[in-house]
Amino acid sequence: MPRRLVAFHAAHPGIELDVAIGNTREAAEAVLHGAAEIGLVEGAVDAPALSQATVGSDRLAVLVRPDHPWATRSRLAADDLAATPWVLREAGSGTRSTLEAAIRAAGVDPAGLPVAMTLPSNEAVLAAAEAGAGATALSESVAYASVAAGRLATAPFALPERPFRLLRHKERYRSKAGDAFTTAMV
Repeated sequence: MPRRLVAFHAAHPGIELDVAIGNTREAAEAVLHGAAEIGLVEGAVDAPALSQATVGSDRLAVLVRPDHPWATRSRLAADDLAATPWVLREAGSGTRSTLEAAIRAAGVDPAGLPVAMTLPSNEAVLAAAEAGAGATALSESVAYASVAAGRLATAPFALPERPFRLLRHKERYRSKAGDAFTTAMV
């Protein structure tokens, strides 16, 4: 998404982008209540007042330190997930809800994961996982540099692709800048 924001700004230098970071729930609430004209989220949103347009996708990966036993396994079963501590994003984040839905679909209750830490940002989760606090699940694009540098390894447990969505309120005023941004993203 940052590359797309930079490309939009280059194409529209007169439009200032004022970006706030929050989880999926917070972004949806900001658009619902008029604190933001547009929200970009990776989690599912159930809000009939919001229009939703898919603007991209990514895939989550289960990540561990290279010295973790899962780093060298050829296959990881859903039942194995409760055998190690986890570092997760907070409830309400799209990352956490996607992980929980995937492991629930595999027959495992997410409440059974031994959560060592719950942190409010991808960067904090990455740093804690790199420091050995536990396994985590993050976007492959977020974790790319850490995996490429050998600070984290991808464990062999497939997680689904998830869409990124652009949210707008169906009944609120739409600025020309917001319309240009929506056109560029969709």
